[in-house]
Formats: sequence, C-alpha cells, structure tokens
Amino acid sequence: MNSESKTEQQKDKKDKIISFYHRHKRMPGYQEIMSLTGFKSKNAVYKLIQKLVEEGIVTKDAKGKLTPSKILGEVPMLGLVEAGFPTTMDEELTDTLSIDDYLVEHKDFSYLLEVKGDSMIEEGIKEGDLVLVERKGEPKDGDIVIAEVDGGWTMKYFKRKGAKIWLEPANKKYKPIYPKYDFKVAAIVKGVIRKY
Repeated sequence: MNSESKTEQQKDKKDKIISFYHRHKRMPGYQEIMSLTGFKSKNAVYKLIQKLVEEGIVTKDAKGKLTPSKILGEVPMLGLVEAGFPTTMDEELTDTLSIDDYLVEHKDFSYLLEVKGDSMIEEGIKEGDLVLVERKGEPKDGDIVIAEVDGGWTMKYFKRKGAKIWLEPANKKYKPIYPKYDFKVAAIVKGVIRKY
C-alpha cells in the first residue's frame, strides 16, 4: 500500500471518530473505535489514539479517558461586525482562530455544564446554554461561579464584602442567597456557548 492511500485511510478513521463525537457528544470507547474503523485488535486502536494525541486532536488522561482537544479545528476570522449602526464591511480574512484555544485556557481543569433555569438571564445566560467552567483559582467579587450552598448547587455571581459572602442572581425575580451553614465554590464560569 502506498503512503498516500495509507494517509487517506488514517484520515478516514480520524473523521469517523470525529463524526462519532459530533453525533453522540462524547468520545467513543475502544470497542466503539474498533467497530468504526474495522480494526480487529485493541493494539491497533491504541496506536491510532496515540497518533491522534500526537496530532493534538485528542488528549488522554491518566485513566486513558479520551477528551476532544482540537476537534473544531481552525475557523477563519474575517474582522469586526458593527452591533450599533450599520456600516460597510469589507470581508477580508484577517486570521484564523482555534475555537478550542480561544475558549479553553486550562483544559485539565475545564468542563461544560448545561444551564437550567433563568436566574442569570440579565447576564445573557439562558436555559439550554452551555457554560464553560474552570476548577482553578479563587473567585473574585463579581465572578460568575458554580457553588454548593447548604447542600444544593447553583450558578450565580459571587459577592464579597469584607468577611461576608453571598450569591447574587442576574434576575430581579430571585433573591440573593446567603449561606446558612455550608458554602463551597466548585468552579468559575469562563464562557457561554449558545447554538441557534
């Protein structure tokens, strides 16, 4: 088999894994990769995964769990768009942008959560949106956080005044939450993703 057709076959196998991820919103396991690619052994799957890790397409944690790394790839960036009064716009390729790199600064500490409820609506975070959160660093006053308060979980603004801390909603229908006995910030919200 010549090297060109071998490269095409590898690309085909890679594309099957990526399309599986887009369909199922998760990475396939070893058995699923064997089915997708037609491999007969886990060793062949292992070699393919190593190749994907080397290319930066996926990462693998200590337990062998796969996480997409650069599945979205690079998207052309065409410049600015006016959100005020209409202006003329020249469509000119200024650069490309990796959505993964733009959104995720610390991959090992980051994960996505789906939003339920409307307590952050005035911040523009709606039910069904995905929030990218990071389990890293101490929250500052005004950060949006994922916190455990008195046994329940919520997403709100983290507020601090002296020694007093509380959580503030971004919806006038809801009251601030003052912890009674237990409070822990699990993560800080770094971005919001909405699909139209």
